[in-house]
Amino acid sequence: MGLDFTLVQLRYFQEVARREHMTEAARHLNVTQSAISTAMAQLERTLGLDLFIRQRNRSVVLSPAGKRFLSEVTPFLEASDNLGETALGLSRHLSGDLTVGVFSPIAPTRLPLIHDEFEKRYPDVRVNYLEADLHELQQALVAGHCDIALTYTLGLTDRFDTYLIDVVRPHALVSLSHRLGGGGESPRPIRLAELAEEDYIQLDLPFSRQYYDELFRIAGVTPKVRHRFSGYETVRSFVAMGLGYSLLSQSVSSGTYIGSKTVDVPLLDDFPSIDLALVWPTELRLSRRAQAFCELTREILGPEG
Repeated sequence: MGLDFTLVQLRYFQEVARREHMTEAARHLNVTQSAISTAMAQLERTLGLDLFIRQRNRSVVLSPAGKRFLSEVTPFLEASDNLGETALGLSRHLSGDLTVGVFSPIAPTRLPLIHDEFEKRYPDVRVNYLEADLHELQQALVAGHCDIALTYTLGLTDRFDTYLIDVVRPHALVSLSHRLGGGGESPRPIRLAELAEEDYIQLDLPFSRQYYDELFRIAGVTPKVRHRFSGYETVRSFVAMGLGYSLLSQSVSSGTYIGSKTVDVPLLDDFPSIDLALVWPTELRLSRRAQAFCELTREILGPEG
């Protein structure tokens, strides 16, 4: 005879496990805290297991049995969602919620194009976005705070599956008046060593920093770091003012917030490229909403887009 628990109880359990707090889970699910507590007590009673270790102020942590149960519940609920979508014919008409993480430097230049077209094609899907750096996005995916993330695959472990969007090569960034800027029109490709004696403006983000450090190592150059910034546009503005050069991967318009312009200079060095991809935890199956977002993103940003 099967155990008598419900999908609602399992979804409540999953949310409590993610939040590690009964009240926070209730707030996110828009139900009362007593409903969550009652559902968890009933689920534990049905299973004959203590799924949580209760702490003060409704804070909880998963017990060893709770961790094992969560590893089974997560794919089960994913399969349940996919079954429901199929039964409702959502392959033709998508609806529901989708939360997408986006690497901060990509968001201003790429995301509006994707969102505008996605909204036109799938007006009944409510898309929310989480903008963060590479490390924070990986944490958000594991914690279930977003369904998928548009990001570079730097530092990505085998805990994640990927949907390749494009392959990006690094370039040097200089000011319009820089000796290598070519007046903004088709600057000649250079080797990184040609900038070795100049000040370097570093994009100081997790994984990005390590990637650019590796490029310097390959080129045999020790950068003269003058400034470090976590803001992509701050780096570009300092370069535009002639305060140094930088290494970046994304090509955007030459304009900056301060009105001055930058120039992308191709690099001749044999540097590793970066994959731009949509990623998600390996144990999860993509919903049809997420699949549609992946396909549209490749259509817009991919090599043929």
